[in-house]
Amino acid sequence: MITADSSLKEVLHAANWAQLLDAAQLARVEADIFETFVPKGGFVCRKGDPVENWIGIISGMVKMNNFSASGKAMTFIGVPPGSWFGEGSLLKREPRKYDTMALRDTRVARLPAATFHWLLDSSLPFTRFLLMQLNERLGQFIGMVENERLLDLNTRVARCLASMFNSHLYPGVDKLVQLSQEEIGLLSGSSRQRANQALQVLERQGLLRLDYGGIRILDLEGLRRYEE
Repeated sequence: MITADSSLKEVLHAANWAQLLDAAQLARVEADIFETFVPKGGFVCRKGDPVENWIGIISGMVKMNNFSASGKAMTFIGVPPGSWFGEGSLLKREPRKYDTMALRDTRVARLPAATFHWLLDSSLPFTRFLLMQLNERLGQFIGMVENERLLDLNTRVARCLASMFNSHLYPGVDKLVQLSQEEIGLLSGSSRQRANQALQVLERQGLLRLDYGGIRILDLEGLRRYEE
């Protein structure tokens, strides 16, 4: 079981894509991958930066966001432990299109771009994994646009929580989602107070329980179908 104290090697061997590699491919990944630490509020990567790594979250939590010219922030998604992101920019060899910030102290795994592209050329299973990753990500963002334009806030909070349970994008998420009400607000486009009200509505309907240290999901399918 992967924990916040697990080593980089343990986390790598638990990654679903790494389990598709042969011994020689895994050995090169082990030799090239490295870890960095990003404190709460720090940047994992910045918009406009050259894309030098494929990024995985070992522990902690990050959010992808952008800022308008007036300084208004828009959060796209939260990325929990066990997740990897940034493959789109690597494939297109373009600068980052978004900022990624740590919502809490975060350990980050970084696979160099050269190794990422070498895996693409040498591993058909890895390439197939990335196709699935991109397809799942596309579905996630289409759902986000729908949620933002068509749904009320209570429903957006429900869908935000449900979206964390994608076995391909977020394989490490447990039924106890360790997100604060402030973080839920950031990810659903609302204030902490309004997110708290939505969570209480969902709790009264038996879909979740507000526990110490997080939100326990009681009815995942109910959250996915929830709509007011």
